[in-house]
Amino acid sequence: MSDLKSKFLEVYNVLKSELLHDPAFDFTDNSRQWVDRMLDYNVPGGKLNRGLSVIDSYELLKGEELTDEEVFLACALGWCIEWLQAYFLVLDDIMDNSHTRRGQPCWFRVPKVGLIAANDGIVLRNHIPRILKKHFKGKPYYVELLDLFNEVEFQTACGQMIDLITTIEGEKDLAKYSIPLHHRIVQYKTAYYSFYLPVACALLMAGEDLEKHTDVKNILVEMGTYFQVQASFTARIVVVICHQKSLESEDDYLDCFGHPDVIGKIGTDIEDYKCSWLVVKAMELANEEQKKSLYENYGKDDPACAAKVKEIYNTLNLQGVFEEYESKSYEKLINTIEAHPSKAVQAVLKSFLGKIYKRQK
Repeated sequence: MSDLKSKFLEVYNVLKSELLHDPAFDFTDNSRQWVDRMLDYNVPGGKLNRGLSVIDSYELLKGEELTDEEVFLACALGWCIEWLQAYFLVLDDIMDNSHTRRGQPCWFRVPKVGLIAANDGIVLRNHIPRILKKHFKGKPYYVELLDLFNEVEFQTACGQMIDLITTIEGEKDLAKYSIPLHHRIVQYKTAYYSFYLPVACALLMAGEDLEKHTDVKNILVEMGTYFQVQASFTARIVVVICHQKSLESEDDYLDCFGHPDVIGKIGTDIEDYKCSWLVVKAMELANEEQKKSLYENYGKDDPACAAKVKEIYNTLNLQGVFEEYESKSYEKLINTIEAHPSKAVQAVLKSFLGKIYKRQK
């Protein structure tokens, strides 16, 4: 994996150099330096799991070692997903008024950046078709790739919209929060681009018709929901109550219970009145007194209120509730995967599930 990641990062440098010398725009020294710095700050800083999964999935589908050209192309598609992720996160941080991302200040909070970051997000998004045009225009699946990225971007933007409009100030009502609403947000905001997109890219490279793989899409979207809500419950979870502002809320449970040293972030879902799995399950299990306390304290930018909500989560033993839910979800996913007729596709899906089941961070 370390060799693959090194190769992946080498391809990043190639793509970045191409974009910094794109003939469609006459760069000045200042503008080139700005984009160079912006890319390095926002694109390669995460775990890169989405991008690396394209390469893993393609090799499993092909059933043999990839050629150097195939590795490069799979890496290029993987980086398109990482570029898409960076675009989403730069704008998401502005919308959420976040403070930190991946252990450093959000890009828009960097001195002299500010709301220039909004345009940087647009630049990041426009880099994707530039990469696709340069490296995939002659491929038979080029048009399908463009359609795929456009569709997934649309789905993710709509998921973000649902997330934002459910937390409009002045219209707070925990009664409207439900598991179906939460799953809908997660499905569109995260699951399509994080889980389906890498495998769909690999399927296209392998010459497959995506129209014939709706079952694969459904499994991956369900897996993405599982990941977002549950897969981060690990043996290393430590209940902590901390009140610093943060940034990236990648999954519900760690957002509340994960130790910052483990996850590199401190979540604010409670303060931000997010429709999280935790609060939905708490409302389902709480007695009248606990519900009253949730109504009074959820969504308040006050450490004492957040502490009361977390105390209710602990009292209701939501970790135990999750562990039972995790076991059932995993069993259901495995059974669905093993019912798929293609052993190669099974291998891809099991590989994905293996990466997230009881993950450490």
